[in-house]
Amino acid sequence: MKQEGYAMKPGRLKQILLLTDGCSNYGEDPVVVAALARNQGVTVNVIGVLDDEQRNHPQGLEEVESIAEAGGGVSQIVYQKNLSQTVQTVTRQAMTQTIQGVVNNELQQILGQGKTMEELPPEQRGEVVEVVDDLGEMCDLEVLVLVDSSASMHHKLPTVKEALYDLSLSLNARTGSNQFSIFSFPDPKSTIKKMIDWTPELDAIHGIFSKLSSGGYTPTGPALKEALYSFASKPVEKNRHDGEDPYEEAGF
Repeated sequence: MKQEGYAMKPGRLKQILLLTDGCSNYGEDPVVVAALARNQGVTVNVIGVLDDEQRNHPQGLEEVESIAEAGGGVSQIVYQKNLSQTVQTVTRQAMTQTIQGVVNNELQQILGQGKTMEELPPEQRGEVVEVVDDLGEMCDLEVLVLVDSSASMHHKLPTVKEALYDLSLSLNARTGSNQFSIFSFPDPKSTIKKMIDWTPELDAIHGIFSKLSSGGYTPTGPALKEALYSFASKPVEKNRHDGEDPYEEAGF
C-alpha cells in the first residue's frame, strides 16, 4: 500500500491546549472562537482541571466539550492528581485525530468521496494506521498552552507546571520538531500574558508559575482569540499593527 502512493510528507500541526476549571464569564463565546481557530488550521484541545470536591458537580463540563468539538480537538475532565498523564494523552490524541483526518481526505481522493479508513480491508487499514503513527512521530508540532489563572486555579498551578514539563519531555522523544509557548489569562494589563515564548523545550518552566497573579473572572473567548495571533504569519501581524483585526471578517 505504501508503494501505491500512500507515503505522505509530514506536515506541521498547530494546537492550543486550554487548561481551565470553570465557565467563561466575559467576552466572546469561546465555542465560536474555537471554530474560528479550527478554520485557521489550529486545533483547540481543552482539559478541565477539577478538585476532588467537584467530582459530583463538574461545572463547565458542557463548555469544555463544546469548545474542543468546535475546535476539532480533544476534551478531558481530569482531577488534579491525574493531570500530568492526561496532558500528554490529550496532546497525542489530538495529533493522531488531526493526522487521521488528513489521511481520510487523501483516501477520498484515491477511493472516492465518502470512503474512510474504517471501510478499508483489515490488512490495508493496518498499513494506513502505521502511516498515521509514522506521521505522528515525524510531523512538526506547535503547542500553545493557555492556562486559566483565575482565582480558583491558583492552588492547581504547581500541578499544571509539572504536567507541562512532563509533556515537554515526552514529546521531545519524537523525531519531529516541537515548539511550545505558554500564556496565562486573565492579565490585568491585557487579555493574556506571555509566560514563555516559543521554545523547543520547557526547561524554563520552573519558577514561572509563582509569578502569576490570580484574577476573579474568566475571559476564555477573548483569550483564545488573542492566542491565535501567536500562530499568525508576518503579514497578519503587520495588519494588526496597522490597526486592522484579521479576524473582524469572522464577525468578532
